[in-house]
Amino acid sequence: MKTVFLTRQAQLRALFERYDVNAMLLFGYENIRYISGFSGHAAYALITNNEAFLITDYRYAEQAQSETFGFEVICRDRDNETLGHCINRFLPSNCQLGFESDFVSVGMWQAIFNELTKARTAPVQGVVESLRRVKDEWEIKQIQLAASIADQALAETMPYFKAGVTERDIALELEYRMQKLGSQGFAFDTISLFAERTSLPHGVPSSQQLKPGDFITLDFGAVINGYRSDMTRSYVYGEATKTQQEIYSAVVNAQEAAMGQVKAGAPAVNALNASHQQLNNAGFGEHAGEGLGHGVGLFLHEFPIIKPDCEYCLEAGNVITIEPGIYIPNYGGVRLEEDIVVTEQGYQLLTHAPKPFILPE
Repeated sequence: MKTVFLTRQAQLRALFERYDVNAMLLFGYENIRYISGFSGHAAYALITNNEAFLITDYRYAEQAQSETFGFEVICRDRDNETLGHCINRFLPSNCQLGFESDFVSVGMWQAIFNELTKARTAPVQGVVESLRRVKDEWEIKQIQLAASIADQALAETMPYFKAGVTERDIALELEYRMQKLGSQGFAFDTISLFAERTSLPHGVPSSQQLKPGDFITLDFGAVINGYRSDMTRSYVYGEATKTQQEIYSAVVNAQEAAMGQVKAGAPAVNALNASHQQLNNAGFGEHAGEGLGHGVGLFLHEFPIIKPDCEYCLEAGNVITIEPGIYIPNYGGVRLEEDIVVTEQGYQLLTHAPKPFILPE
């Protein structure tokens, strides 16, 4: 792994000239983890042309020493030295410092800025994220492991779908199963919705009870070494109506059409257009979600975000979600979501949980 992190640091330094900086200050925990290997919090990464410093405190110093590659770990005495003063100590003279403006508050940055006597500063955005959009084999393996945990957790939760169970019951059961199987937390707050509440794309689980004929939507993910999975499954409990079956079939067809457009070099928006065409043809276009999916990795929502204004052409090694949905207010909805790796000729599926529409009573 040491070589991987040193390579990432070299790639970051190679971007300095593009942003007219000769040092960069990272605040985002996921970006710091990607560049250094450190998995904790309360840390700040300063990378110059020739050196790299991870500034933390006594709570994380030992962990940082054991996890980081290519960085000198600085244990700051918070009672006697401000963060700005500490950063200033390690800046080169006449430094043009880029800082991650997306991950620091105005108040915090102002306090740091006031003590940077050696630097001119410039906000930068998306620099490390641009390196993260194509995953290496190790990263893909972590997401694959997280996805397999989610697959198994869902399989173990299926027997709990009985009349009277609540949305919260199912969410808690899924989360328990994922952690029991080795997930290091949850990729995001689990979505578990029944009946008409399935029209809420990001609804919060409630005490609503399952009854025959209800739609069910589950959206959840596991975490391994910071890397996340993200999967959605939709069902109907008991006998489905004709309209429910039509909605589900439309989403299945939309997902298949979208995935048929995925390969390296293809515009990401092609997949979105193929999905929308299917939903429009089925008569549900007005109730379709605007976007189709997103990158996934250390962040839940990474670049690319596949929506109408996306101009990105897919690259081999992108890990993205394909998640068409139909959401009809006061009636219900269906979403199906897979995690896939873009390849030169198509894609590799990472999520493998079955997709039966009918759950028997």
